[in-house]
Amino acid sequence: MKHLLKTLLIYIFEKTGIDYIYKLKQVRSKDIYTKKINKAEQVQLVIDYQELRRRANPVFLDFKEIEFRNFSQNGEDGILLYIFASIGFKNRKSIELGCGDGVESNTANLIIHHGFEGLLIDGDELNIRYGKTFYKYCKDTYVHPPKLVKAWVNVENINSLIKDNGFEGEIDLFSIDIDGMDYWVWEAVEVISPRVIIAECNNLWRADESKTIPYQADFVSDAPEYYAGASLAALNKLAKARNYRLIGANRYGFNVFFLRNDIDRERHYFPEVSPEICLDNPYSHHARTIKKTQILDRNWIDI
Repeated sequence: MKHLLKTLLIYIFEKTGIDYIYKLKQVRSKDIYTKKINKAEQVQLVIDYQELRRRANPVFLDFKEIEFRNFSQNGEDGILLYIFASIGFKNRKSIELGCGDGVESNTANLIIHHGFEGLLIDGDELNIRYGKTFYKYCKDTYVHPPKLVKAWVNVENINSLIKDNGFEGEIDLFSIDIDGMDYWVWEAVEVISPRVIIAECNNLWRADESKTIPYQADFVSDAPEYYAGASLAALNKLAKARNYRLIGANRYGFNVFFLRNDIDRERHYFPEVSPEICLDNPYSHHARTIKKTQILDRNWIDI
């Protein structure tokens, strides 16, 4: 019944532009009472962050201090704006795997407010239909909306999916949150070289536990039970092997940020941080204490 209702609401949105789903989301999450950070305010933030970089002794701000949320699930919008204000935008291209509806996502704020060209991929047809219609009616994107693609992402198709949709070489941002084969898919990516990567880790594992679920091309997540993805230690090993360094996490420790090592080589702005620091927060401590028992008897492999 819920699926049928969502299908009907999306159909109405496609035909009329009246977005009942967005209004329902606003009420449900109380976003209607939350002041968003508009484009002018974000432009000023970019200027302020760049001014910090011009000082003789550059200031490094803790990610928890600069988080904000316009479209991201948590504070990732603010963190990404801070990173790109510091290192600069290059080609403003982004790819997001597991984008959901493409609206509540890690790249939507950059697409809508900062002119990013986006490739958004998700396996749910209703999510993609909704996202396409949202960007069609969004005044900041209707001329050149992001490309939304329905696809089940795996090791075998990831490179052709990216390349066939017009993305190749260096891009500014790569986001991966597919609640499953995250480690294996990232390891398989060859056709792009992102400057910044944001990835979801399974923060039920300690900072010294390098774990991932075994590869299965048709894996379907049971994410509410937390059998999905890879530990931060595993993702950090992969990042190091691919010439990236860990530079921080959101306040909950499950979305982590990596920077390519040739950027800010002297590490004035973004020194490498440890997995222990990223996972040292109340939520991660709670998750490991209360929820980890749910996954211990599942099939994990050491990386």
